[in-house]
Amino acid sequence: MSKSISLRFALTSMLLAAATASQAHTGHGAHGLAEGLAHPFLGLDHLLAMVAVGLWSAIALPVGRRLLGPGVFLATLLIGALLSWEGVALPAVESSVAASVVLLGAMLFAGRHVPTSLGLTLIGAAALFHGYAHGSELAVGASAVAYAAGFMGATTLLHGVGLAAGVGLQRLPDRVARLAATVVGGAGVVMLAARL
Repeated sequence: MSKSISLRFALTSMLLAAATASQAHTGHGAHGLAEGLAHPFLGLDHLLAMVAVGLWSAIALPVGRRLLGPGVFLATLLIGALLSWEGVALPAVESSVAASVVLLGAMLFAGRHVPTSLGLTLIGAAALFHGYAHGSELAVGASAVAYAAGFMGATTLLHGVGLAAGVGLQRLPDRVARLAATVVGGAGVVMLAARL
């Protein structure tokens, strides 16, 4: 892929992120399983972060430990949602969700240079805010269990996509993985700028 095509691809991706950044969380009112399944797909911030966790895990972790990244994310995602439902306030949730996309893009760029313990800690911190954002969408009186099952299932699917893509990226030149990291991080920068 030539440099000009790579640059155009990255810029197009960032513009798409900017166009959808304001639509990440369109309001409260999720009622159950269907909304839970849809929620991670409706916000580019969630979609990129969850795929990026799978990508980083495939690229940076040994084969037998690749499920650690998604596992930490899923566990902390649920904790974040529970905090929201219990009325615990977290500061700057929307900005933190966008910043997590920047962070995960940087982790992708660094790949194996990020120590496993640090990477998993950062993944957990990101997931806490994503979970809180998910939880805050639940409508009063709706089934939290069904809604959580939905967004946990969708998140698992997105992690799987990321893991599969990460395995595939390792067969390609390093510049392709760096381009993917740049697109994720750049989209996060655009989203973060839109929320500040």
